Amino acid sequence: MRTEIIAVGSELLLGQIVNSNAQFLSQQLAELGLNVYYHTVVGDNPARLEQAIEIAQKRSNVIIFTGGLGPTKDDLTKETVSKAVGKTLNFDQHALQSIEQYFTQTKRVMSENNKKQALVIDGSYILRNDYGMAPGMAFQVNEITYMLLPGPPSELRPMFNKYGIEYFHEKLGLQDRLTSRVLRFFGIGESQLETDIQDLIDQQTNPTIAPLAADGEVTLRLTAKHKDEKVANKLLDEIENKINERVGVFFYGYEQTTIVNELKNILMEKKKTIAAAESLTGGMFSEHITALEGAGIIFNGSIVGYTNDVKHRILQVDQHILETYGAVSEQCANEMAKQIRKLTGSDIGISFTGVAGPTTQENKPVGTVFIGISLSDDYTKVYNLNLAGSRNGIRLKTVKYGCHYLVKLLNEIE
Repeated sequence: MRTEIIAVGSELLLGQIVNSNAQFLSQQLAELGLNVYYHTVVGDNPARLEQAIEIAQKRSNVIIFTGGLGPTKDDLTKETVSKAVGKTLNFDQHALQSIEQYFTQTKRVMSENNKKQALVIDGSYILRNDYGMAPGMAFQVNEITYMLLPGPPSELRPMFNKYGIEYFHEKLGLQDRLTSRVLRFFGIGESQLETDIQDLIDQQTNPTIAPLAADGEVTLRLTAKHKDEKVANKLLDEIENKINERVGVFFYGYEQTTIVNELKNILMEKKKTIAAAESLTGGMFSEHITALEGAGIIFNGSIVGYTNDVKHRILQVDQHILETYGAVSEQCANEMAKQIRKLTGSDIGISFTGVAGPTTQENKPVGTVFIGISLSDDYTKVYNLNLAGSRNGIRLKTVKYGCHYLVKLLNEIE
C-alpha cells in the first residue's frame, strides 16, 4: 500500500504554521502497516491541487487530504477532489444538524456559507467531527482509497483515531501492524553508533533499524511488522539485545523520555536532592529540571555565578583559585560543586563552567567546558569536555552531559 498525504493550505507554504498533521498521520499509518511514500503540500489553488491529485493517482493506492474543508471560499478540497473522481457533493444531514445546533446553543446567527461544511462527496463513509463542524469522509474509486480530514489538529487527531483507523481496518483488511520502539543514547555520535551496529543495519529486514540524531543525542527507531503484537515485541526484544551488546553503555531510555527526565527519576528513586552552580549555562540546567513535574522533591535551588565576583562572594569560591587557575578550570568547577552542595544542604552539587563563545575566554578556546559533581566532602569529580557548535548548542550539550555523567555515577552507587 503506497500512501500519500496531501496537505492543503497556503499558510503551510508560507511557513505560518507547521505541518504537524503530516507527522501525526505518518506515525499512525506506520502502526497500521500503511507505508507513507509521499508528503505533498499545496496552496489554496484548485488548479495546482488538481495537478497534485493527478500525480498522486498515478503513484499511490491511498491518498489522504488534510485541510480545506471549512466554510470560506479558499476551502476547496472537497470540490476539487469530487471533480477529480467524477462524483457530486451532497449535504450530510447529521453534519448539517450538528452545525445548526452549534449556532443555536451559542446564540449566534449561522451564515449561509457555514452550510458548506456539511457537504460530503457522494457515497462517502462519513467520519464524524466530534470537536468541530466539518465532517471527514472516505471512499474508494478505481482501487484507490481517498480520505479527507479537517485541518485543525484538534479536530483531525480524534477524528482519525476514532473513525479513520476503523475505516482502514474494515475496508483494507489490514492484518499486519507495525510496532515501534525508540531507544535513546547519549555520549556517542550518530556516525560512531552506526559504525558499531553497521552489520545489524545491513542485515535488517524485520525488524528495521532507523538511526536519528538531534541535539547531541542519537535515537534508534526499531520497527517490527506482525499481526500479533506479542510476536512483534519479541522480535524487537531480540534486536534491542543485540544492539545493547555493542552500545548499551550509552543507552539511557525509551520513547520520548529525556536525559534530564531520567536524572530526575533516579534522584527520586534514590531519594537524593541536588543543587546547581551555573556559569556558562546561565540557569539552563535549573530551567530543564524545574520544567519537570515533581522537581520540587529533588531540586533545592541554584546560583547563577556568571561573574568572578559572584563566584567568590556568593558561591564562596576561593579568590586564590580564580586568580591562579581562572573561572574556566577544573579547580573552579570542583569548588563550585562543593560549595553549592554545602550552601543549599543538598546531597549533590553540580557545577557548569566554560566558554560558550563567541570568543575565547582566559585563553581557552570556545567549547572548553568543565562539569563538577560533588557527592560529599570526600568525593568531587570534574569532567572536562571540548564541545563544538553554536553558543546555545554548546550550553545545551553541557547541560545534557552533566545529566548524563550524574546518571552514570548514581547508577554505580548502591
